[in-house]
Amino acid sequence: MDQDNKPIVIVSKCLGFEHCRWNGEIVNDEFVEGLAAHVVFHPVCPEKEIGLGVPRDPIRIVSSRGVASLVQPATGRDVTSEMLDFCEGFMASTGTVDGFLLKSRSPSCGPGDVKIYPAGGKSGAMDKGPGFFGGAVLAAFPDLAIESDGRLKNFRIREHYLTRLFTISRFRAIQKSAAMRDLVDFHARNKLLLMAYNQSELKVLGKIVANHEHRQVEELIPLYRDHLARALLRSPRYTSNINVLMHALGYFSREITPREKGYFLEALERYRAGNIPLSAVSSIVNSWIVRFNQAYLQQQSFFQPYPEELAFISDSGKGRDL
Repeated sequence: MDQDNKPIVIVSKCLGFEHCRWNGEIVNDEFVEGLAAHVVFHPVCPEKEIGLGVPRDPIRIVSSRGVASLVQPATGRDVTSEMLDFCEGFMASTGTVDGFLLKSRSPSCGPGDVKIYPAGGKSGAMDKGPGFFGGAVLAAFPDLAIESDGRLKNFRIREHYLTRLFTISRFRAIQKSAAMRDLVDFHARNKLLLMAYNQSELKVLGKIVANHEHRQVEELIPLYRDHLARALLRSPRYTSNINVLMHALGYFSREITPREKGYFLEALERYRAGNIPLSAVSSIVNSWIVRFNQAYLQQQSFFQPYPEELAFISDSGKGRDL
């Protein structure tokens, strides 16, 4: 993939880039390592950026009367204002970005699974929520692919993350060209993908591309981008993916053998049960697309929404949302 067309991902620096965790360690993550060849990473460590050294006493989120603070229990230091200032400046100066990959459970980076403690005591966590930086990311970029390393071990969550990331990234080329023909082509190539994700938004996107009001393409592109993000917001229901796959099967019903069809339907049932990822079933259809040179399906992003190498990274074995 051309460097200019690669997704731009802001990633927690401790995920394989630098020994900057509170205890001076680094987290070597197989998914991050595999993704590195296909994206442009911009690593960041909010805790280092606000002047906390390595190693350092750990910080935690403390809540008092509904107000969250970021404190260092061992020293009593409150770094809330420093972190808020950093987050505000970072979000304002981010530039082009397609997604975030953040350290799970981190009081700074965690996007949603961070322990929150009550003030003034040594009791256990009272709640969970986003870290300070992770929460700022969610607020500033609600339409981007944002996940933690922990959740991405689930193959269904990972497939959704990668699909959003690479689809939004590909649309940047349309924004750059500002050509109506490119917008129409993008919509055509992503039709089955959008059908699986959100049929209501697919209809809206189709009307935007049809452009019966004869608006300028400069007006249509940001409107399309907004509805594209809405369409990709939630992972598609597995039944929607199955419907698209069965639709694709119809293109080969006269070409494949009964044994091949049976193998495909068996794989489909394993996907329905959450035992294998969508990519495992799509790969069967992909083999038929190549074998029979099926031109229409060959151009559909549904069957390869992201680089195929990323479909073979190991996972937790869990196939439904965490």
